[in-house]
Parts: sequence; C-alpha cells; structure tokens
Amino acid sequence: MRGAAGRPRRTGNSRHQEPHQQLHQPDRPIPSPRKPVVNGERGSVTVFTAVIAFALLLCAGLMVDGGAKIRAYREAYAAAEEAARAGAGQLNTARAYASGQFETDPARASAAARAYLYTAGHAGAVATTGNQVRVTVTVSRPAFLLSLIGIDTVTATASAAARMFHGIEQGQP
Repeated sequence: MRGAAGRPRRTGNSRHQEPHQQLHQPDRPIPSPRKPVVNGERGSVTVFTAVIAFALLLCAGLMVDGGAKIRAYREAYAAAEEAARAGAGQLNTARAYASGQFETDPARASAAARAYLYTAGHAGAVATTGNQVRVTVTVSRPAFLLSLIGIDTVTATASAAARMFHGIEQGQP
C-alpha cells in the first residue's frame, strides 16, 4: 500500500497512533546490563586489594620501624662503648704506685661504667676481666606501624669492650 507521495505507508507504531494503545510487555524479566558472574569471582578484586594493602602496610612498617631499630642499636652501642671506656680508665692506683704495674681496678671500673649508664639513662650489664671492661646495653623504642599487627616495641642490644693499656703495645718493624 502506497501513500499520496508514492512512499510506502507506515504501519504499526507511528506517531499518529491511538492515544490509549499500550505497549506490549514481555512475559520474561528485562535482562540486566551487568554481565553474569562467572566462576564465582564476584568480589575477588576487593580481597586482592585488601591483601595488597596489608602487604604494603607491613613493608612500610618494616621500613619505618626497622629504621627505629637501627637508631636504637646505634644508641645502645654508643652508650656501651662510652661506659666501657669510662670503666677501663679506672686505674688500680695502689698497685701502680707499689709495683709500677698499670691495671684496672675491677670494683671502680664496674662502678664507673654503671654510673655512666645511669647518667645517660640506660641500663646494662657490666663485666670486668683483667684490664678489660665489657658493657652490654639494651635499648627499646615504641613501634609505630608494626604496632598495628601486635609488635609494640623494637629492641636492640649492643655490647662493647674497652681495656686499659700503658705505653706501646706493638712496635713497627
């Protein structure tokens, strides 16, 4: 069937349809624009993101709190070294005057090393053997990021020894 201009006439849905005509509703639901879930992978990106975020937080914690542990070790070593030097400088004056031998007085050496540690604000162990004084110091610092996983402190222990000697121990050939 042709219209007045020789064009085919439209049939069906047209702008000039009856005003009360209803559209045909299908019997099945309209499909969702989302793709169907394949192999149960729904939410897998969220789990992956959580695992990666935790790993990055752990790495950052190791860097920050690892640096704090290195600083604590340096502080412990410096305190142990200075306390050992303070102890090793305590001469047994009675023996030096009587026989001319220079050696460390063990009681005074221990007391001097402990006094240095106390003044510096550290606690440690002091041992004397002959002319040698060995001091061990432990320093603890609070952890920043690792405290999120239950590691509250970083601890470093350092030991240093000093000994007293008199004169030249070894000559050059």
